[in-house]
Amino acid sequence: MCQFYGVGEELVREYARLVARIGINVQPGQEIIVNCSVEHYEFARLLIEELYRAGAGEVIMRWADSWGTRQYFLHVSDEVLSNVPAWNVEFYHYYSGRGAGFVSIGGSDPESMKGIDPMKMHLHSAAMDKALTEYYKRMVASEIPWTVAAVPQKAWARKIFPELAESEAMNRLWKMILKAVRVLGDGPDGEQALDAVGEWEAHNRFLKEKCRMLNDYAFEKLHYQNSLGTDFTVGLVKNHVWEGGDEVAGTGVVFEANMPTEEIFTMPDRRVAEGTLVSALPLSHRGNLIKNFRLTFHEGKVVDYSAEEGVEALRSILEGDEGSLHLGEVALVPYHSPISQMKTLFYNTLFDENASCHFALGECYPTTIAGGARMSEEELAQAGGNASMNHVDFMVGTADLIITGIRENGEEVVLFRDGDWA
Repeated sequence: MCQFYGVGEELVREYARLVARIGINVQPGQEIIVNCSVEHYEFARLLIEELYRAGAGEVIMRWADSWGTRQYFLHVSDEVLSNVPAWNVEFYHYYSGRGAGFVSIGGSDPESMKGIDPMKMHLHSAAMDKALTEYYKRMVASEIPWTVAAVPQKAWARKIFPELAESEAMNRLWKMILKAVRVLGDGPDGEQALDAVGEWEAHNRFLKEKCRMLNDYAFEKLHYQNSLGTDFTVGLVKNHVWEGGDEVAGTGVVFEANMPTEEIFTMPDRRVAEGTLVSALPLSHRGNLIKNFRLTFHEGKVVDYSAEEGVEALRSILEGDEGSLHLGEVALVPYHSPISQMKTLFYNTLFDENASCHFALGECYPTTIAGGARMSEEELAQAGGNASMNHVDFMVGTADLIITGIRENGEEVVLFRDGDWA
């Protein structure tokens, strides 16, 4: 079996080229940091080559290993978990301060952290969040370009397709990912390579038009209803901004934060949320699957919750910090988006969130309010923005979802009907 499990190397190289030129949009002489699992070294080599071909000044690799990370959490002390070495802090602050681009190549075993004490992961996350505050602020404010993409991994493919042989599962997952990122398409004569750059340019135009429409409406609230039991109203901050598709970094560079992406999103008012949200898809979080869960909000805060499976994992999210009980993102994705039509649970938020309308508990994106990138933490909080060490997306979109926008004057506009744009 070839290195990419029956998928032609040229298609995979085109994907690497897309990440380099559209995802991170490397600039001449720019430093690029790539975070990647050792299991993805073959794709990483193609990506490194394409980054240099696109003009990168230096590509710095940060290798990881999910098996090794599991051993870390199983064996190290709380003291080690809560310590972030100064050299690691300096690395991220140094390169982000120089305008470097950050690429993360995901795709790991969804169960790699299964059985790990959630409080150990929380302790480590809290320490990282505190130590790398400067770096994280630059990222969420889009001061620097960054992108997240994914490639198949054996345990991940087996999880999605347990009935298939490993090689066939990997082949299937490779093709689904390439279709999701618009490198591969279904034509009259079967699967065929697409003009990926042209496809992304057209897709970005579609997303920008939806953003323009919603920004013109300037809704005060959104009301969600479906047959699962969702009946929920969320407030939007005043002067909120809908975003989607490519973004512009503080350096003026256009980049794609997520590949794939089907969403447009904005900032909810953390103080205004009433009613119940019912999950439409399971949430895979740190090796745990949370199924059929419900969140009830009052005055912007989760006041009750339940889950048929994974309630302890859900509790660990909500108890992360005060901001984890409030919303930081509201995102719209049509039910008939390309990823949704694959009818596959990916056990990976990068893909699952692009198959369904969703919300996120935790940190907001400052760029989704006018002037937010220049606001202090206090100013952002006064405007209704949420601060948290967490940002956890969960899916609520269904085939019968109705979303109604409510304007400040009380006018109501149906945005989604039967799960899609009305």
